Amino acid sequence: MKLIQLNETVTASNDRDAEALRLRMREAGTLLVNVMSSPGSGKTTLLSRIIRDLKQLKIGVMEADIESDVDARRIEALGAASIQVHTSGMCHMDAGMTASAWEAMEAEDLELIFLENVGNLICPAEYDTGAAKNLMLLSVPEGDDKPLKYPLMFQKSDALIITKTDALPYFDFDLEKCRERVLKLNPGIRIFPVSAKTGEGMEPLEQWLLAQVQAL
Repeated sequence: MKLIQLNETVTASNDRDAEALRLRMREAGTLLVNVMSSPGSGKTTLLSRIIRDLKQLKIGVMEADIESDVDARRIEALGAASIQVHTSGMCHMDAGMTASAWEAMEAEDLELIFLENVGNLICPAEYDTGAAKNLMLLSVPEGDDKPLKYPLMFQKSDALIITKTDALPYFDFDLEKCRERVLKLNPGIRIFPVSAKTGEGMEPLEQWLLAQVQAL
């Protein structure tokens, strides 16, 4: 496992940097997926399940955190390529930081890379990382009203993964009401209710990911 220290890229051209990175990764045959959510929504648990299920793909994970390398060690233990990115207090990743992390991974043969962005529902939605797809997680314990409070995150995402559905009997979470609110903000978004713990709902999500890789 490698550890690199990154600070926020000071540039007014992040969008151009992001487009350049998307082109480079497409030419390399690698799909970069930006994964965003609140802390504790289950990002690392979900990615661990995907890595175990999609053994036919060469998968890597960029773990972006303000501090620590706990999540990167969990991913590395599963046999996936992993790099820990310390953002030095920054609450998001941008395209320059993502490009630096990819280069430091030294793994150009990877077919699918997940960028596990810093956990919050505000900053990551505002910065283009250069990812081909943006996913966001919303866990059942967080409540179905998050689309009302953080609309930009839902508008910027290609897919919403509603996690911890095995906890639905214990929380006041209205799945259909959540769907309605999200689709009003982003009619084209894909919605996948899943439980990474039990495996329920994982197959449609994993087939969608496979289709995105194959479409490169």
